[in-house]
Amino acid sequence: MTIKVALIDDQALVRSGISSLLRLSDKVTVIAEGDDGERAIPIANEFDPDIFLMDIRMPRVNGIQAIELLRDSDIDTPVLILTTFDDHELVLKGIKAGAQGYLLKDVSLESLVDAIETVIGGDTFIQPAITATLLKGLKTQTGEFASLPDPEALSPKEIEVLRLVASGYSNREISSALHKSEGTIKNHVSNVLAKLGVRDRTRAVLRALEVGII
Repeated sequence: MTIKVALIDDQALVRSGISSLLRLSDKVTVIAEGDDGERAIPIANEFDPDIFLMDIRMPRVNGIQAIELLRDSDIDTPVLILTTFDDHELVLKGIKAGAQGYLLKDVSLESLVDAIETVIGGDTFIQPAITATLLKGLKTQTGEFASLPDPEALSPKEIEVLRLVASGYSNREISSALHKSEGTIKNHVSNVLAKLGVRDRTRAVLRALEVGII
C-alpha cells in the first residue's frame, strides 16, 4: 500500500517538479495538490492524505499558519516542511507549530521518500543541514526551555542515540547503525525524553542543542 501524499506549494513549477520526482517511487502517490496553505483543511477533508509536503513561505496562508489551522481543526495529519529557505526563525516556528519534519527542496528522491517514511512511522525527520541552523537560532534568541530545570545527565549511549536523532535517523536506522535491537533504541529514546523533560524527539533535539549536550 502506497503512502498518500498531499503537496502544497505556491509555485506551480515546484509542485510539478516534486510530483514528477515522487512518481519515480512506487512507495508514494501524490493524491492532491494546492497552491496555498488555505487549501490544507479542504484537502485533508476531501482526500485524507497520509502526509502533507508543505512549503513554508506562501503569499496568503503560509506553511506555519496552515499547520496551526490543521491542529486547531483537530486534523493530525503529519506535515513535512519543504523549503528553499534555511532561516533559523522559520525552522523553529515550523517545528514549534507542529511540523514533524523539515528539509530543503534540493533533497534527492531517496532522501525525500526516506523522510516521508520516517514521519509516517511516527518519528521526526530533521535534515542534518538543518541542525546547524537550529543551533544558530537557539544562540540568538531566548530559549523555549528557559524555565525548565537542568536536565538529568545522559549516559554516553543515550548521547550517541540523541546525536543520531538530531541527524534525522529513524529508530530503525539507529538500530542498524549501533547494532542494537529497535526495542533497545526505543527505550534509549524514551529515557532521553524523560531526562530532558520533553515530550517528543524534536523538542529533545532543541533542548539538547540549547543546553550544549550536542
